[in-house]
Amino acid sequence: MIYIVNEEVGRLDVFLAQKMDISRNQVAKMIKAHEVLVNQKKVKNGYIIKNGDEIRVDHVEEEIDIKPEKMDLDIIYEDEDVIVVNKANGIVVHPAPGNYHGTLVNGLLYHCKLSDANGETRPGIVHRIDAYTTGLLMVAKNNKAHEALAQQLAKKTTYRKYVALVWGVIPNDTGLIDAPIGRSENDRKKMAINPKGKEAITHFRVLKRFKEATLIELELETGRTHQIRVHLDYIGHPVVNDPVYGRRKKIDDSGQCLHAKELGFVHPRTKKYMKFTSELPAKFYTIMEHFE
Repeated sequence: MIYIVNEEVGRLDVFLAQKMDISRNQVAKMIKAHEVLVNQKKVKNGYIIKNGDEIRVDHVEEEIDIKPEKMDLDIIYEDEDVIVVNKANGIVVHPAPGNYHGTLVNGLLYHCKLSDANGETRPGIVHRIDAYTTGLLMVAKNNKAHEALAQQLAKKTTYRKYVALVWGVIPNDTGLIDAPIGRSENDRKKMAINPKGKEAITHFRVLKRFKEATLIELELETGRTHQIRVHLDYIGHPVVNDPVYGRRKKIDDSGQCLHAKELGFVHPRTKKYMKFTSELPAKFYTIMEHFE
């Protein structure tokens, strides 16, 4: 893998961590093992990248054997091309280093064959939601369907509506959050509002107000990592129970109160528009009782 730098972008380890979507610690190990060369020379983690630098990465990924695992799946819809699944709380969508078992992908592979357009660790996965975000996901069973669904996401023609319980009382009935999102400069595992980040637009509408919280529904124009959680924290109303953003007290350890409630897309084969709805999980009602 070769990167040709056309501008000064800071430290080598930070640059590669962002480009390869891995931790800086992983990059450090690669540099120490001489798997990273800049202009054919060995460098250190803190090397400051210069305009015109050629960065060569010769890193062999560990072989991954993703095994099918029997799992109770809440399948809303299925045909020969797509599956719409209602993801349960606490389930990771696809395997990642250090976590190759118990994911939604493991369960789906036991159930049926999936597309391989997204690589061996993310078969069938067109889009994803966080482990402790519940709700609807569309999954592709073949590569033709995968490509068609991915194009809809890229063109922003899919429909996605979420429901969230947030801290504080939001006074206005509707709102729009337009703020770019990128990796946090302080913590690579987190996302943040970043002027150099990608465009991110979220619409919201108030459903119900409590004394210390507000139930809202949200529609996405874009699909950035942790978009809703970052945007709501940005406006001072972080998602209740979010363990990462907002740094508020938690009601319990069930994860953030965020649910992918509605999903709509054009079927890749029939070209008919399809829309699905998922009811709020029980944890929402349990936590909302704290604010009654």
